[in-house]
Amino acid sequence: MHLNPYGEYAVVLAASLANDWPATRAEIETRTRDVGMTMEFDEASDDHALARTVIDEWLTVVDASDPQERARLLNAQMATASAYPRLIDHDGEGWHLHYRAEEKSLPDVLRSIISVGTALHLTTRGMHRLGRCAAGQVPGDPCSAVVVDITRNGRQRYCSVRCANRDAVRRHRAKAKLDR
Repeated sequence: MHLNPYGEYAVVLAASLANDWPATRAEIETRTRDVGMTMEFDEASDDHALARTVIDEWLTVVDASDPQERARLLNAQMATASAYPRLIDHDGEGWHLHYRAEEKSLPDVLRSIISVGTALHLTTRGMHRLGRCAAGQVPGDPCSAVVVDITRNGRQRYCSVRCANRDAVRRHRAKAKLDR
């Protein structure tokens, strides 16, 4: 048996959905497969819209700068997704824990795994290891991407090398201007 803590892959999935929202429900399900989820979901006509609501609610956690507020928001999300943990063996994965009810819709499963995964990520890696790209903190910079810091040293601030380089060039030019 292995323990499936939902940590990193769930929060990376949430960031992926937030940063590049899929146009269709099928694309959301494909994204879940890309991170290793194997279960099938019954389809409902409002899945796409409800999944977007899950991501928008999760973004309030991302944007909360105070750890107490971040915990309060995340606790509220986990309370709406609550189900007792259960041992399960499906799709050849071996025995593992699920932190969600057995029969749930795609949006409900996303809410469960993303809220629990985010809680595990923040409590094991640090409450500061989730936020927006530092390049976008500068007025006029268009980046609003979510950054999930999974680095060993815990200092990832940018969503991409491109944003890091753009910010470095901006700082260099500002310093050069001051030195004149």
